[in-house]
Amino acid sequence: MALYQIDPLHSEVEFKVKHLMISTVKGNFTQYSATLEAENEDFTDAKITFEAAIASINTGNEQRDGHLKSAEFFDAEQFPTINFVSTAFTKTSDDTYTLAGNMTIKGITQPLTLQVTYGGTMVDFYGQTKLGFDITGVLSRKAFGLTWNGVTEAGGVVLADDIKLNLSIQLTKQA
Repeated sequence: MALYQIDPLHSEVEFKVKHLMISTVKGNFTQYSATLEAENEDFTDAKITFEAAIASINTGNEQRDGHLKSAEFFDAEQFPTINFVSTAFTKTSDDTYTLAGNMTIKGITQPLTLQVTYGGTMVDFYGQTKLGFDITGVLSRKAFGLTWNGVTEAGGVVLADDIKLNLSIQLTKQA
């Protein structure tokens, strides 16, 4: 069984949400961990785990980040992490997969399916085997208890329900 761990220096975990339904606000997590375990060279038996620290959320605005960490959103004090555990990693073409699993946010676990593009395998300057994946998907924030919203004077909502996920992941094979 080969074990790979995320290389946080060469990975990004980003999200986007529509604001006022006219523009998009994006953010990322700066502290996270992930593993991939597989015996098959095509990773079809992969077991994948991911965890992000809510305290590391970053949207480029300190006030907004504080609001996201508060009980109105993620409640970082009571629920300090977001977790994902795979249930299936299905090859759909030479370099694409569907990743199914269970996402837990704010103590609520829901199934989530993500699209994955395999970037390849490379041995770096230090003899370490690296894997690259780009992962995209959409989740409903309300399904995870992230229900805060505001209404504008015109009656429009402040935040969309759909959160777009975009991860660029590099993993390092462990000895």
